[in-house]
Amino acid sequence: MGVYDFTVKTNRGEEKNLSDYRGKVLLIVNTASKCGFTPQYEGLEALYKKYKDKGLEILGFPCNQFAEQDPGSNEEIQQFCRLNYGVTFQLFEKGDVRGENAQPLFKYLTSQKAFKGFDPNHKNTPILNKVLKEKFPEYLEGDSIKWNFTKFLVDKEGNVVDRFEPTTEPSAIEPAIEKLL
Repeated sequence: MGVYDFTVKTNRGEEKNLSDYRGKVLLIVNTASKCGFTPQYEGLEALYKKYKDKGLEILGFPCNQFAEQDPGSNEEIQQFCRLNYGVTFQLFEKGDVRGENAQPLFKYLTSQKAFKGFDPNHKNTPILNKVLKEKFPEYLEGDSIKWNFTKFLVDKEGNVVDRFEPTTEPSAIEPAIEKLL
């Protein structure tokens, strides 16, 4: 079992085999439109524009699971991302990324790379820790996704090589991406 064994749906409802991305470096991200980390769309798009011709693909998976921060339809999410952040990378169908209803791809990704903790120096870390402890304490258990904008880096062979939590800005991932391209 590997990343290339999964089929997902685009935000237009079309089936997409991840094997179509064989030979590319992937950054797979669960996203949200009304989150404190939503401005990371800008950094993700900057990475995509800079490296797409060298073999990087960014795959965005909207999720409304964390404090209902992405309530819109797939079409509304697409429009929001294009209008506000100029997003041109592929967005997929909105769905769960943790728990029993999690998309199989995200169950696989979290089984491959453990939760490493939040960046203690990020300005949003104290807020995120407080919200999780007070409202979603069960989210702190295990290696499941803790919040929006968790990022998984996949090499050209489909191996999950790293995991970056929401408190890791997209620009900080650039050196790891460059090594894989």
